[in-house]
Amino acid sequence: MKTKSDKSLKSFHTFGLDVLAREIIEVQWPEDFLTLWQNPSYLSTPKLILGEGSNLLFCENFQGVIVLNRLKGISILETEQHWHLHVAAGENWHELVSWTIGHGMGGLENLALIPGLVGSAPIQNIGAYGVELKERCEYVDVLFIASGKTVRLSAAKCEFGYRDSVFKRKLKYKTIVVAVGLKLSKVWLPMIGYGALAKLAEGGKVTIRAVFDKVCEIRRNNLPDPHTIGNAGSFFKNPIVSVALVRKIKETYPTIPYYNTGGGKVKLAAGWLIEQSELKGFCVGGAAVHSKQALVLINTGEATSKDIIKLAKHVVDTVYQRFWVKLEHEVRFIGAARETSLEAVCQR
Repeated sequence: MKTKSDKSLKSFHTFGLDVLAREIIEVQWPEDFLTLWQNPSYLSTPKLILGEGSNLLFCENFQGVIVLNRLKGISILETEQHWHLHVAAGENWHELVSWTIGHGMGGLENLALIPGLVGSAPIQNIGAYGVELKERCEYVDVLFIASGKTVRLSAAKCEFGYRDSVFKRKLKYKTIVVAVGLKLSKVWLPMIGYGALAKLAEGGKVTIRAVFDKVCEIRRNNLPDPHTIGNAGSFFKNPIVSVALVRKIKETYPTIPYYNTGGGKVKLAAGWLIEQSELKGFCVGGAAVHSKQALVLINTGEATSKDIIKLAKHVVDTVYQRFWVKLEHEVRFIGAARETSLEAVCQR
């Protein structure tokens, strides 16, 4: 374990806001988590495990300990039909995807350039361009804080859903992800039915590298680089609504894009709803709706936490007034001592 001398969190989250923590500690081994959690000096101190901070918003200074996950290591078990990868939670997700592509392993290419660490992937059940982590995940190794035991949870026990998992619900605050198992088939089937990827089929034979490169190109063209412009990627989830509501919306917006999910439910594109609400480029202080991708809220350089909170609230209210659809934030809201929500912060 290493304790950082600087208390600033500006370089540890992709929004780049000038917020502070009481203490910042870097963890390099699973045992370090137990040492920290069982230390009498920290028993009552709030703790937040942080990877690259690519999917959260600090609403204020954090009055506790930020624990930086720096667990490293990748191992492979090869069988006749699959590659089985065991990946430590502190590995960078995109670097892992690039590594698999470089070794001729397909299956993760659609998930290229998703920011964050491997340990965050199952918590969020990351997904992009028609592929979700749950389709590639074999297991997740978690450390139970109370018992100190490491347990391997099968993908089924992770209860994956749309940007959701058991780690956001009944195992929240009880476990720490220390490694993820991925199962990649040696029989590669390209997933190119989503958006601009479909154009790859027009050029003849599709390769793993071609899909990877195209996904990277699309993301770089449409999404701001957090190293240049502070942001946390897609700020809102794509809402799932009733078919009846979509029919009502189509009376005014006949070209609204949607995807049937079954059971009388439909998924809408949150970015489209925000764009149609004429919010692209809308600013509150130093925060703004990105001019290219309405799903992304950005720090133009001098944004405060309050600026982004006010902007998010304005987006939610405006979309609801126009479409009767209430957007939910995908980004995690972090308060002074624990995770919170846009609604809770705005009710203060």
